[in-house]
Amino acid sequence: MAAVCAGSFAESGENEVNISIEKVEVNGFSMDYFRFGHGPKTLVILPGLSVESVMKFAPSVANSYAPLTDDFTVYVFDRRKELPATYSLHEMAHDTTAALRALGLDQVCLFGASQGGMIAMVVAIEHPELVARLALGSTSACMDGEAEKVIENWISLAKQGNAEELYLAFGEAIYPSAVFEQARDLLVESAKAVTDADLVRFAILAETIEGFDVVDLLHRIECPVLVLGSKDDRALGGEASEQVAEKLKDKPGCELVMYEGYGHAAYDLAPDYRERLKTFFLKDTER
Repeated sequence: MAAVCAGSFAESGENEVNISIEKVEVNGFSMDYFRFGHGPKTLVILPGLSVESVMKFAPSVANSYAPLTDDFTVYVFDRRKELPATYSLHEMAHDTTAALRALGLDQVCLFGASQGGMIAMVVAIEHPELVARLALGSTSACMDGEAEKVIENWISLAKQGNAEELYLAFGEAIYPSAVFEQARDLLVESAKAVTDADLVRFAILAETIEGFDVVDLLHRIECPVLVLGSKDDRALGGEASEQVAEKLKDKPGCELVMYEGYGHAAYDLAPDYRERLKTFFLKDTER
């Protein structure tokens, strides 16, 4: 499943490196993460919602972000392992912040995709001292009716225990039609490895998105922000990225890039995506 966001499949590279999964323990919970690269700047990636943990795909993610490794030491975080029965996105951001602090990370370059972007916005709003520059990919500051219907369908399929239909619904929402059709068989095959525990965990994490709204708090973000959206995003809608950019347009150093033809998964499919991230994050981080 996802490289950095909901339901995306990272293609394995020929030169994948071995990545060790590490664990940080703080405030009574633990969180898995992995790191790669050897650059002087710190880049933190918060992946989107997925049925299987992104930790499973650590080598593919590291391979995908190889162009950044000379300039950045990259940390990719999972969600906390010990999930409460009910959990909010703000609590998720609080836990992520605790993990960053426990590892001594601050003034980081922070990239969040989809649900990871929602978490990243909350971190930047509530703890501006932690974030030097922020990039938001295919995300939203406010869930509207159409986007919530997509999430509700995913939650319903997970609670029904229907992994195959969940994967297909994921793929159809995040990929352009042609890519989805090409990936259909892989999605069906991947669903066979999903456990009941995976589906329960997914439903809890997906429910955190419902009712999410930080539109009126975006003015509290102090750092420069790069918003990357897609006009044909069938999961959250391209207008969601445009709304975030509109709210931040008067902030110094804020930029908007809108793709077309890559769907919600532009973070995986757009060939220049990582180069855009690199260029933005390497700009002067002083406010």
